[in-house]
Amino acid sequence: MLFWSFFRVFLHLLSGLSICIFIFPFIDATKQENHVRQWSKKLLGICRIDVRFIDASGGQVADRAMIVSNHVSWLDIFVINTLHPCHFVAKADIRQWPLIGFLCEKAGTIFLARGKQREVRRIYEGLVHQIADGKRIAFFPEGTTAAQGNLLAFHANLFEAAIEAKVPVQPFVLRYVDDQGKFHPAADFIGDMTFAESMAVILKAPRMSAELVRLPAIATEGAHRRHVAQHAREAVAEALGITDQAA
Repeated sequence: MLFWSFFRVFLHLLSGLSICIFIFPFIDATKQENHVRQWSKKLLGICRIDVRFIDASGGQVADRAMIVSNHVSWLDIFVINTLHPCHFVAKADIRQWPLIGFLCEKAGTIFLARGKQREVRRIYEGLVHQIADGKRIAFFPEGTTAAQGNLLAFHANLFEAAIEAKVPVQPFVLRYVDDQGKFHPAADFIGDMTFAESMAVILKAPRMSAELVRLPAIATEGAHRRHVAQHAREAVAEALGITDQAA
């Protein structure tokens, strides 16, 4: 059964490669987004993950915004893509993952090498231009994944791109729950766990639901990136029921 599930994932990855190579060069951005959305939904379906969108924004939704979220798993990108296909900023390691790395790159993922200030500056300048061109940018300000029930400090650097591009920040909250509404342990992707190990855990685990919660947009006009980052973290922490307010 596990072998068959892995095989279905493999076939789906191959279909994604085919779409990227043979279809994407000949269609516009809107049609590409539709393919990304549908492909992401099918991947999560194979993994037996239901996506539930919850709008807690109170109507404070920005047409053009930089999306940020807490970071639990490699699944996060695909969950968000079912609602808003985005150009994600992700750690450079992902580019080396077999098939997935190539697919992420073709879907517009921007890879960032850790600890290289010059690289951060280059990425930041590129983000400003992409936001100005109307592209939807998303990143995980924790910089790495954290086990559910925890929230790391938010790195402020990339928030500067939203300020300079004069767009709000739109926080989202991700949580993966079981049929009792409790955090589902199979979603955690931390430590030295590999992508293949994580996939095996998910495919063997009971069905889970991915809850994607949209919070009110945060204005950036005249703000400092550290204040915007802290505001975003506080909003995400409150939605997750986390009282610790790490700086």
